[in-house]
Amino acid sequence: MEHRGISRAVISRLPRYYRYLGDLLEEGVERISSGDLSKKMHVTASQIRQDLNNFGGFGQQGYGYNVKYLYTEIGKILGLDKNHNFIIIGAGNLGQALANYASFERSGFILKSLFDVNPRMEGVAIRGVPIRMMDELEDFLQNNEIEIAALTLPKSKAIEVADLLVANGIKAIWNFAHTDLNLPKDVIVESVHLSDSLMTLSYNISRRNEGNKK
Repeated sequence: MEHRGISRAVISRLPRYYRYLGDLLEEGVERISSGDLSKKMHVTASQIRQDLNNFGGFGQQGYGYNVKYLYTEIGKILGLDKNHNFIIIGAGNLGQALANYASFERSGFILKSLFDVNPRMEGVAIRGVPIRMMDELEDFLQNNEIEIAALTLPKSKAIEVADLLVANGIKAIWNFAHTDLNLPKDVIVESVHLSDSLMTLSYNISRRNEGNKK
């Protein structure tokens, strides 16, 4: 299927569809209409149909969507039908929290190692995954097929480490460091700024409170 030209807004909704459809599967639901799905997701039925039509539709008029089929197809679009090996750079609180998130494996993201500079961390395992020292990183990347690196380290080190990762073949970075990365165009970067999300929440609280005063 041709996926070029699809907006980031559509792409950002795909994981939500996948998650809701997974819940429906667990509930034993076999099919669902765009109208019923819209009530669950708080997205209009027409928006759902438009989003899915970007990838071929998947629904039948008068029948709706086969939940298992749609779940599987969206999983393929998201690349979840294959395994993705990844590492975490920075084994502090955030890095360890990510390592402890077991749902990654169920979606095909396989954590192979964590890396840190703190010698007290060396040899510690999180859910059976060892923490290694940063001086082992280059050899590890050369001898293991790692697709994704998550950066959960201070921003002062993020740019240097990102450059090292790219020099050793990493083409996808999940960036939790509070800085933007200027990397080659063929490197995919997904930045997660937790404070941005919290500030957005604060903005919406302020708007609600102002509305209540009127």
